[in-house]
Parts: sequence; structure tokens; C-alpha cells
Amino acid sequence: MMNESDFDQLAEETMVAIEEAIDDCGVDIDYDTAGGILTLEFDNGSQIIVNKQAPLTQIWVAARSGGYHFDYDEDDKCWRLQASGDELFDCLSRYCSEQAGETVRLG
Repeated sequence: MMNESDFDQLAEETMVAIEEAIDDCGVDIDYDTAGGILTLEFDNGSQIIVNKQAPLTQIWVAARSGGYHFDYDEDDKCWRLQASGDELFDCLSRYCSEQAGETVRLG
């Protein structure tokens, strides 16, 4: 299990990478970061919330389709969905596509 300092650094790097991927995806998605919470806002008024859960060393995502918990995979150096093992950016691409009404590719 990683320590809190390592988690904070990894999670923060991931949040910045998500912002950069949103900027680069070519779809109009607004975002705002406050207090370690990243809010993605879509033209239809829906949102996706990404936040860090330091006590559990997880990243949580709340989308219209549900709530998801991601653990860091040390071997693959990526965040994976606890339930299925799917990678964070693949999942976010799917959730954003559903809410944007068009294909979104992140990462």
C-alpha cells in the first residue's frame, strides 16, 4: 500500500493529466478544480466529478452512469477500476462520451 505522500503526488499528476486530455480531446467540455475535486461540465448540464480519496488511496469518479472507485496498479503504472480492472482514462472516455453525446477519447 502506498503512503499518503506518494498517493497525493500520483493523484495530483493524474488530475492534471485528465485536464490536459480534456483540453486535447476536441470536444467542448468545461472543467473546474477546487479542493482536489475536478468537475467536468457538459453542454447538457450534466457533470462528472473526479476526486481523490486519500484515506483509501483511491480516485473516485461520479458519472451519470454511477459511482466508480479506482485503485493504483503498481505493475501497469495506471489507475484501474476496482470492479472490472478497466483503466481510468478508458473509463473516463466512455463516461464523457455518454454524457457529451459524441465520441470523446482521453489519453
